[in-house]
Amino acid sequence: MKRLLALTGSLAALALLQGCAAAIPMAADIMGRRHYDARLNGRIETDTDLAAYASAAASAPPVIPAAFAGPETAPAPIHAAMLQPGGGTDIALQQASAQDDETPSASRTYVAPRRRKRGAAPPPPAPRATTAVPAGMQYLYGSGEAAAQYLQTYIALENYLLGVTSDRAIGHIVHSVVLAPGATLQNPSFLPCDQKPMAVVFDIDETVVFNLGFEQASLAAGGGYSAARWEAWERSGSKAVSLAPGVAEAIKVARDAHVEVIFNSNRSGANADKTAAMLNGLGVGPVAYGTNLWLKGDSGSTGNGKDARRQDISVHYCVIAMVGDQLGDFSDLFNAGDITLSERRQLTAGREIYLLWGHGWFMLPNPAYGTAVNGTQADIFPADKRWTPGAAPPPDPAPTEK
Repeated sequence: MKRLLALTGSLAALALLQGCAAAIPMAADIMGRRHYDARLNGRIETDTDLAAYASAAASAPPVIPAAFAGPETAPAPIHAAMLQPGGGTDIALQQASAQDDETPSASRTYVAPRRRKRGAAPPPPAPRATTAVPAGMQYLYGSGEAAAQYLQTYIALENYLLGVTSDRAIGHIVHSVVLAPGATLQNPSFLPCDQKPMAVVFDIDETVVFNLGFEQASLAAGGGYSAARWEAWERSGSKAVSLAPGVAEAIKVARDAHVEVIFNSNRSGANADKTAAMLNGLGVGPVAYGTNLWLKGDSGSTGNGKDARRQDISVHYCVIAMVGDQLGDFSDLFNAGDITLSERRQLTAGREIYLLWGHGWFMLPNPAYGTAVNGTQADIFPADKRWTPGAAPPPDPAPTEK
């Protein structure tokens, strides 16, 4: 009888644990509901999902059920060309120089060394297609971690927009987040808002859309950035992009709060109709060049600078928020040619600037290309932070009397 009671108790405990596990997604769904609760609908784990986890656990990596499907995070398989005689994976890693332009580029290319006859000079390297995906692209386009960062940033933007619009509705003064002409990052000042309608300004590439087709084509061509390929991409690549996680919901929240949505990009003005059609086709419109779409060359801007466009936008709007994946999406001052990599990093955390992050300036991650992908070992690793395996540890400091 005792054994029967013990077995009955164990089964009851197991049923209770299963019930709690099933309740967790529902509790998270309830706790997550606010103005963005619609995005959580349909994400409750089902018995089918649980069965999929159980059946795959013994022989394969966990199966992500459709209800929770996210970017592929499994490591890329080793390409057959990388396998050397003898079974090794002797892979040479070539790091391409970082592009100053904001347009995408394949920054890393894996090339398998070729065998050569004794005494023969090595053949010149030739571009070759590869299926290896650079780590930055794996992270940005394929990882759940990057998707979570995008969702986190865009949810923070939604809450910020609702807060600022509520402030104005009850008579509080609202401030612009666009630096005024003559301002510095050490002594910032901002353009006036008065009673202008409010606006949020988005960069486009890797902020609103992921340029998946372009990056895949670049890898297939051997890696590296090609201006001609990018020009062709702007004209014909609109079907091979995807929306960044969370951006569609953030844009809807902005428009529902009567905040104008403006796009400020370094795409070419010559392809303005194609860029507008792409955004409209993705459901984040209405978008029209000359109204809420600003492109390279507008406002007399030169190079990749955006300050002139931001200032012209501010003539008509109170810009209460900006979103981008490069520091240049917030101020051209970050890209001044006379500052070092270390100084540029320090400027983001300066006393006068750091409170703008998450409070008007919303930065997204981009480890794939751009001004962030830069620096030598000397730039990245300070001399006092070097370490040699096997080196004797420094002696502990002598104790001091208290």
